[in-house]
Amino acid sequence: MNKFQILVVEDDAPVRNLITTTLKAHDYRFITAACGEEAITLAATHNPDIILLDLGLPDIDGVEVIRRIRSWSIVPIIVISARSEDTDKIDALDQGADDYLTKPFSVEELLARLRATQRRLIIVQNSQLSQAHYENGALTIDFAGGCAFLSGVELHMTPTEYKLLCLLAQNTGKVLTHKYILENVWGSNLQSDVASLRVFMTMLRKKLEPTPESPSYIQTHIGVGYRMLKVE
Repeated sequence: MNKFQILVVEDDAPVRNLITTTLKAHDYRFITAACGEEAITLAATHNPDIILLDLGLPDIDGVEVIRRIRSWSIVPIIVISARSEDTDKIDALDQGADDYLTKPFSVEELLARLRATQRRLIIVQNSQLSQAHYENGALTIDFAGGCAFLSGVELHMTPTEYKLLCLLAQNTGKVLTHKYILENVWGSNLQSDVASLRVFMTMLRKKLEPTPESPSYIQTHIGVGYRMLKVE
């Protein structure tokens, strides 16, 4: 499972050494960058499987790094930052981050998040192989191509939004609980992650629903979860 390559983006040498020592001890392959521009270059040239990204970089802000990488890549990005305000987390998630780990952190939690991300990657890969095409009303998902269309126009989604859409589509008509969605998309079922789920679902609806206040595709079951409706 640890054959995945990880790009570590961290300018603080002690923290970077802690992360890389942990990765090395658990047989992960890794490359490192100490600034944002270097991180973007390495992401483009080495095509890592996962990126661990600090936000407080010396040249450009980490959120800008996420935005620029997201313009051409769906690589999972796990933010590791001392910024603990909800606004900082939401900003990073809005730009396309897949997970957010607040400093100081334990190496055990970091490893758990990496394993969860790897499982999500494998699930997405397997789901794409098991079903090539999905149609529901004006919505079309090309699982093999990793893209979705609404009325023939491609939807530009973050990796997490796409995973949410695929999970709901593959369970059309079924109510998926918050816990089930968190386990299958985030790899965890922490109650604190429900807020992140709601943020991503709001963003997905804005892109998918012609009138988000009267959804045609994704129905909310308050306090329970969400369901993909069958559209005629």
